[in-house]
Amino acid sequence: MLARAPQSLRSHVARVHISAPVRYAHGHGEYHFPGNKRAAFAVKLSAFLLAGFSIPFVAAVFQLKKAAA
Repeated sequence: MLARAPQSLRSHVARVHISAPVRYAHGHGEYHFPGNKRAAFAVKLSAFLLAGFSIPFVAAVFQLKKAAA
């Protein structure tokens, strides 16, 4: 596409200086875990994820039992 562009556009593209990306812009630096309660966080996160994952299976069992009755 650039090959069909006018010469002025191609020369402008060649002159554009591309700067390196700014790391950690807007105050987003490396993430530091808050506190030393990693085990408690792991238990809570696991419970949250397992509860969300199990909802479709619980609903399927409920529907199958309802249809069998």
